[in-house]
Amino acid sequence: VQLQASGGGLVQAGGSLRLSCAASGSIDRMNGMGWYRQVPGKQRELVAAITSGGSTNYASPVKGRFTISRDNAKNTAYSQMNSLKPEDTAVYYCNANLVSLRDVWKNIDYWGQGTQVTVSS
Repeated sequence: VQLQASGGGLVQAGGSLRLSCAASGSIDRMNGMGWYRQVPGKQRELVAAITSGGSTNYASPVKGRFTISRDNAKNTAYSQMNSLKPEDTAVYYCNANLVSLRDVWKNIDYWGQGTQVTVSS
């Protein structure tokens, strides 16, 4: 199983970016998916999460600006990030909890490679 994240980049404050996270491989069932971010010297923090049924949860700093969504048919999650601020600058990681066909008795967390988001002031 692999998670492929994409969509990061450099944007001016007030701009928008859309991140994508696609899961591929021997997947039996997708559970929750989420986006986390990390800056040097700090712990990785949850940005937004979405359940398999579509319920969402957001960190306070991004509420009203970020929207997480998913396409279950494509095993893909998205994060639409609007009104970006310099403090949103970080490496963003996608996460998925899923059941692999290799072991259908376990729910396992997988992580994608990070994608850099840089917001200039």
